[in-house]
Amino acid sequence: MLALITIFLYMVAELSALQQIINSLTGLDGLPPVIVQCAVTTIYTSLGGFKVSFITDNIQGAMVVGLIIIGCITVGVKTEIQHDLIEKSGYLNASLLGWQLMYILPVAILTNDFFLSGFWMRTFAAKTDKDLWVGVSLATGAVAVILTLVGVSGLLAGWSGALGDPPEQSSIALFLLLEQLPAWVVGIVLVMVVCLSTAAFDSFQSAMVSTGSNDIFRNKLNFWFIRAAVVLLIFPVVVVALKSPSVLQIYLISDLISASSIPVLVIGLNDRAYAWRGFEVVVGGLGGLFTVFLFGLVYYDGDASSAGSLLLLEQGLYGNDWSAFGAFVAAPVGGLLWAAAAFAGRVGVQWLLARVRGTAFTALDKPARGPSPSFYTGRPSQEDVAERDVYTDADGVERSEVQLKGKFF
Repeated sequence: MLALITIFLYMVAELSALQQIINSLTGLDGLPPVIVQCAVTTIYTSLGGFKVSFITDNIQGAMVVGLIIIGCITVGVKTEIQHDLIEKSGYLNASLLGWQLMYILPVAILTNDFFLSGFWMRTFAAKTDKDLWVGVSLATGAVAVILTLVGVSGLLAGWSGALGDPPEQSSIALFLLLEQLPAWVVGIVLVMVVCLSTAAFDSFQSAMVSTGSNDIFRNKLNFWFIRAAVVLLIFPVVVVALKSPSVLQIYLISDLISASSIPVLVIGLNDRAYAWRGFEVVVGGLGGLFTVFLFGLVYYDGDASSAGSLLLLEQGLYGNDWSAFGAFVAAPVGGLLWAAAAFAGRVGVQWLLARVRGTAFTALDKPARGPSPSFYTGRPSQEDVAERDVYTDADGVERSEVQLKGKFF
């Protein structure tokens, strides 16, 4: 369910960014392009499934390279730096936010990526571990270069006056910088942006379909019913996207949810934590968010309204205080504390019930070893062969199936 919430927020952020960019670059209403994109991606994703998403990913990669090349050349030739804005912006000065982001960004991005089904689908689509390592290594290098260039565009946008005088914060600084370029460049960029957004949005739709089918209905419901549900979900996605004031805020809300849930979730991935149950994960995740609210009450001197706003991170990262940093500390720490309390409470209740009923207390017993749910690498050991049903699908890819059912209590 948390994965579905995360994907929903990413879909909202994608459409919100698209309509803001179109409005900034052209001055036109961004709603019609958003509706057209939703209709087109829904149609070809429903007909082609995840294979179409792979194709559009290749197109997306080519568009990113083209956008970077055109952007670097035209920005380098046409952009004029106003030297007085360098001092006014304060970008080169040490700041409280800069130090806070050294903690916030790794926690937010690392935990949130656990819920992005698009990553996992691509992971398990790899034929072997070698293919996976090669793909990840190439992607890491490419993303590092792209993020560096996009990040520098924020500095140039502020120093060129694209963000005002003095420069103001903006989640679309790159496109405000490109807006100052010749019209033909803006036109090319606009086409590339729409293609990029479409390629990303269809991945989220595919992830929503597969996650809903597997996690909620255990692949027992007809796929077309799931796809129909995703189509219906598009309507609230569009409405929320048009009402969202900041793309960054949407991502931060998603990051806060994952920061409260993932630390208690990964405990259960350890073989030694066999007594850990789904109950602790749920209580820990909700408890982490509740701890953020409690932190807000303390930080804002009992102001419940401000504490509630902190859950939505309405000030983003730019409050020039410790509110956002405190929220991202309270979420994982509080989640772990609530989960530990839930574990102790559950085990205590089960022990009392065992005593009252005169039955064996098994809450801490190590279960019989089941099949390992680890990723199948294509090089099975003797133990793997014994516990797995390994087969070759119609595309010649070796796969394995493992039936595992966890316990909630």
